[in-house]
Amino acid sequence: MKKIGLLMFYLSTIFMSQAQSITIIDQNSLQPIENVEVYKLNDNTMITKSNQSGVITLSGLVGNQTLVFLNPMYSSISITLDQIKSQENTVVMTENINSINEIVVSASKFEEKRKDVAQKIQVLRASEIQTMNQSSTADVISNTGNVFVQKSQLGGGSPIIRGFETNKVLLVVDGIRMNTAIYRSGHVQNIITLDNALMERVEIIFGPGSVVYGSDALGGVMSFTTKNPLLSSDDKIKVKAGAFTRYMSANNGYAANANISVGGKKFGSLTSFTYSNYGDLRQGANREPSVGNFGARPWYVKRIDGKDSVFVNADTNIQVGSGYTQIDVLQKFLYQPKSSIKHLVNVQYSTSSDIPRYDRLTLASGGIPKFAEWYYGPQKRLLTSYTLQLTERKRIYDNARFILGYQQIEESRIDRRFNTVAQSNQIEKLDILNLNVDMAKKKGKHEFRYGLEGWYNKVNSSAFTRDINTGVQTPSITRYASGGSNMTSLAVYATHTWEISDKVILNDGLRFSNVGLNAKFTDTTFFNFPFKEANQNNSALTGNLSLIYMPTEESRVTALISTGFRAPNVDDLSKVFESTPGNITVPNDLLKPEYTYNGEVGISNVFGDVLTLQATGYYTLYRNALTTQDFKFEGQDSIMFNGTLSNVVATTNSNKAYLYGLELNMNVKANKNISVYATYNYTYARIVTDSIAIPLDHIPPSFGKFGFQINQGKFRSDVFVNYSAMKKIAEYSPSGEDNEAYALPEGMPSWYTVNIRLGYQFNKFLGLQIACENILDRNYRQFASNISAPGRNFIITLRGNF
Repeated sequence: MKKIGLLMFYLSTIFMSQAQSITIIDQNSLQPIENVEVYKLNDNTMITKSNQSGVITLSGLVGNQTLVFLNPMYSSISITLDQIKSQENTVVMTENINSINEIVVSASKFEEKRKDVAQKIQVLRASEIQTMNQSSTADVISNTGNVFVQKSQLGGGSPIIRGFETNKVLLVVDGIRMNTAIYRSGHVQNIITLDNALMERVEIIFGPGSVVYGSDALGGVMSFTTKNPLLSSDDKIKVKAGAFTRYMSANNGYAANANISVGGKKFGSLTSFTYSNYGDLRQGANREPSVGNFGARPWYVKRIDGKDSVFVNADTNIQVGSGYTQIDVLQKFLYQPKSSIKHLVNVQYSTSSDIPRYDRLTLASGGIPKFAEWYYGPQKRLLTSYTLQLTERKRIYDNARFILGYQQIEESRIDRRFNTVAQSNQIEKLDILNLNVDMAKKKGKHEFRYGLEGWYNKVNSSAFTRDINTGVQTPSITRYASGGSNMTSLAVYATHTWEISDKVILNDGLRFSNVGLNAKFTDTTFFNFPFKEANQNNSALTGNLSLIYMPTEESRVTALISTGFRAPNVDDLSKVFESTPGNITVPNDLLKPEYTYNGEVGISNVFGDVLTLQATGYYTLYRNALTTQDFKFEGQDSIMFNGTLSNVVATTNSNKAYLYGLELNMNVKANKNISVYATYNYTYARIVTDSIAIPLDHIPPSFGKFGFQINQGKFRSDVFVNYSAMKKIAEYSPSGEDNEAYALPEGMPSWYTVNIRLGYQFNKFLGLQIACENILDRNYRQFASNISAPGRNFIITLRGNF
């Protein structure tokens, strides 16, 4: 019997020493996890790393050997080979959404651990975006609990970071800046042209990012990264497909996506198509008694038999004139001749139907609708780019990336006053070239990153008035300079990281930027411009310096000073537009660049691997702030425009302003399956004048989010509350940019919503998501928004992966 036992032990040892394949999967999605490092317990030498199929191959190990599985996006796991065998050679890992070792890219354009970056960065992974189950990227950002989003219509969403919005927050997609020469200071909706169905990750940098990204990055940077084709790790063709279909009850809308990745060992292709159809949005029915019928839509306009007619809305909570459709297409080709060289071709196209400007369609004068039509024409965005990535160590770099991009943008505005036949059409077409060269080199404890960026924007602005009965078109006033406009920029930058010790890290950086602008006002038929041509050439040197101190592995203290820079763009300088009812914005060629000087301190601590607390306080000096102020045109403070006596305003440089705020984040890991979280954001800002301090525009009230999540095997749930404090009318900017006209006399009331999301993964191929947002069907409106938020909203999504 003793001999038999020895024989069995010998045979099992031989069996375990032979090659053994193990698959590593995500607990919730059941999808394979790539780049999981495997170590022996108490041994810092990596044995192997999982491939794209989540597979590792082990040999020469015995059954009682304990292995450690590590990935910065997941909680580490220690398990013996015998235990793995009992689980059918499968290792299941759980995501860790608060890991300070998570890899981020946006801070320096190269991979680095989040703990090595002083700035606050929020990361949304593909799995988290999928769990949010949102119809647009604007709604994804709104659900972070740290970024406020304004809306003027359903087809919109304008992010606000630390009191900065629109052309003061930089959007970047796949390394290419989205901000154009006509990003306005009011509210923009360009973020909806980004399809969240194929987002690999979103990184949000809070605070100035001008050293790495240049002009516009005053409040922060939002970096969007789309998925890439998957290559095969062997000689077999790797095919991975996905699809989902979604229904949303609040707008009686639906969306569907299909995508497929096909890859060999060196060449891969990824194709994605998304179609979205949104009906008119239903707002919440439960109003506080103090707000009366706020937000109700009692009437709408339709043209019947050649006549504009006012119809009674049978359900005043249905916001008639808010629905639209959208199509998003993505195509990528990846060629990787060897591991150190990657060629990537990226094509993205987004287009929509007409998008009604809901707020303007609700305006009335003397009991009569002001507009019969007001909508944005199809918003078209085409991006094509080529990226060359090199990771073979050379004398001047360890990693290098070259991006050449072309973008074509088309926007239009169409409006017609009630009971008139003259339809105004304004069309903006942009051609944009982008060039980025970025390199990184590590020498000992020092990391150097440097590069250059150039871009060119050409703006063609046209306009006409069309008689809707006869179809006859006649020229009319353009939104921007009729002779065309262009902007150019060239910049160089360098950043440096010094790991002084295991506990102290120093970061610093400098950037020199030059931005030029030319606008030609050739047509003075409709507006007597005081100048025929405007030229600007602005240069700026920006920098940052930060120190990170980590007294223990669980705690971190950061201190940062930085400067931001934004050059006036075509929208700032040359626009003629009725910005808000009764206000006409006129050109101003005397604008100067605006600057910010920012200081912030952050502290975070993990208590017993259970409680994580983070706090960031910041103060920003804002100089030459570009804000909308009262202005005079040819010595007059009011002029006739479109048949209305309008107050004259213009973008001007305020002498100085300041902002300060506090951001709090908490996460409690009750056990391996349950976590509790909360966020809080507060911003205060004023423009300094010779008499009294004036509220700065775009400053949201205090807001945040709290809730708890349960992750149990294939089941996942999230119960949470989104909330916002009241924005008192005295805190509104007098410029009109805060849309006081669409608030109550007291301001915008406080609000909260109770929400729940549920998800179940039946197997690795099929999953179901069900959500109910605004369960209490509360009626509310976000600060500065001109459309009421969705009422009770059931969202059902069926997902497949093949």
